[in-house]
Amino acid sequence: AGHAMNAASCLGFFINNLADVVLMDINLPDKSGIDLCKELKDKIPDLKILGISNFDQGSYVREMMNQGGSGYVLKNVSKEELLTAIHSVYNGKQYLSPDAGQAMRKETERQKELPLITKREKEVLVLIAEGFTNPAIADRLFVSTSTVDSHRKSLLAKLQVKNTAALIRFALENRLIKSTD
Repeated sequence: AGHAMNAASCLGFFINNLADVVLMDINLPDKSGIDLCKELKDKIPDLKILGISNFDQGSYVREMMNQGGSGYVLKNVSKEELLTAIHSVYNGKQYLSPDAGQAMRKETERQKELPLITKREKEVLVLIAEGFTNPAIADRLFVSTSTVDSHRKSLLAKLQVKNTAALIRFALENRLIKSTD
């Protein structure tokens, strides 16, 4: 029915057009395809979206499915498998290519192994990642600086990292926080 090179033109396409299935690259130049998937599903709930990517990390597969994706395949799939995926998704079924399914299973197992962090620790972690100092975080959360310092130390210990840079890297790699780019 059509194609779009970025999120903006994809959204524009759906102003005057319809589609049964969208093949959504998750790495778009102007927005994450995962975020675009959610946006499209919010506007067009019946739309079927098949994620297609070079990224075989389970966290990407899981996020695409959590945001309304109907399936996920890697770009190296055969023509036959891509057609199978499109038909499955069109018929209301979920489809994960074998590699994507395996990546998602590994991600689920890895997530089970991550230590639990509290809601407040997560808030502190997000603010640390945004570059706030302990006093600035304390002001934002209406707590003392020593409380923020305790949460920071707890995060370092739970996640078994030695400093703030390693903390942020671990949090990004394990999708505890989202990158802002």
